Amino acid sequence: MRRLRACLGAAAAVGLTAAGTTALVAGNASGATTALSNRWYAAAPYLMPLDNDPPDPAAIMDATGLKAFQLAFVLAPNGGGCSPTWGGTAPVSADTAVRSVIDTVRAKGGDVSISVGGYGGTKLGQTCADAAATAAAYQQVITKYGLHAIDFDLEEPEYENTAAIKNEIGAAKILQQNNPGLYVSVTTAGTADGTGWFGKQMLLEAKSQGFTPNNFSIMPFDGGFNGAASQTSALTNFNSILRSTFGWDQATAYAHEGFSGMNGRSDSGEIFSQSDFQTVLDYATGHNMDRFTFWSLNRDRQCTPADNGGRTSGTCSSVAQNSWDFAKYSVRFAGATPPSTTPTPTPTPTPTGCKTAWSSTAVYTAGDEASYNHHNWKAKWWTQNETPSATDWGPWQDEGAC
Repeated sequence: MRRLRACLGAAAAVGLTAAGTTALVAGNASGATTALSNRWYAAAPYLMPLDNDPPDPAAIMDATGLKAFQLAFVLAPNGGGCSPTWGGTAPVSADTAVRSVIDTVRAKGGDVSISVGGYGGTKLGQTCADAAATAAAYQQVITKYGLHAIDFDLEEPEYENTAAIKNEIGAAKILQQNNPGLYVSVTTAGTADGTGWFGKQMLLEAKSQGFTPNNFSIMPFDGGFNGAASQTSALTNFNSILRSTFGWDQATAYAHEGFSGMNGRSDSGEIFSQSDFQTVLDYATGHNMDRFTFWSLNRDRQCTPADNGGRTSGTCSSVAQNSWDFAKYSVRFAGATPPSTTPTPTPTPTPTGCKTAWSSTAVYTAGDEASYNHHNWKAKWWTQNETPSATDWGPWQDEGAC
């Protein structure tokens, strides 16, 4: 449920269709590029481009091989209205800052999806008159950025509003129809039994409207979860909910199911380590699930004592890690291999020339040098007939190979 976003003042991807690329048909789209394979949008971690000390996406791409980012969040204006804004304050129509982030990612061969909704703030589904008006607002975002993917993050308090959810699901269906090839995911809260009452009502609304996205994803954190085993159990239970709601068999349900985790310490103090992510990744790939993502790249770095203090942070994970450790699990889900991080070996010193060979009959005083067993040695004090060896109490100092 990502409560952290709201308390930090932040407003607050998406399925997989085997392989291949699909181009978005949008002749008036500004900045449109050839789409990545859907698997990359399915693996795209969340990134807040304007809040929570945004990291450099180019640096993450270089370090991990990641190609796709889930930018968050588009909301209604804080003062009301039916026009898209970043975080409720920055109109999409006038945006240049997020555009710059997108251009950076695309210049390196990557792409972005954009997430609408999230925890906190006012959602367009709450303020727009109906599904058509809601879709028109989101179409502005798709057109401005030339999007190939969009994520509907439907959670508190919006998903408790029946009219708002009807608008959001209706808008998602309209966008899917009007933008052929658009990759659409729907993300909602996770519970031990899969998802709660409101999540189930949202699924029923989708069924009633005849809407099927690339995936429905749950967020199994902030609900009394304890590591990967509790998360995979929730995913298994959610699969049953999808089957009973839509009449799918198990494989079809998994092919429309996604996971959205939280790396490190969650809002409620749960801890999800790298090993937990590996376990869930194995479950997701083993069951041919459609999506594997997490909240967030802003948090995918180790805290310093000054910015952690045992709290959940929006800018670091509160667990021991190297920067971008968790992003590498998304890369693996996409079917790629992260770059090696093997440290550069220390060069072996080039041997120097050997001094005159040591003699058992010669007398050596402090500073005299001799060679023995392919090493040069320096006398620490007067010595005779004492074989050179590297001992603290002996008369010889090893100067290295020769």
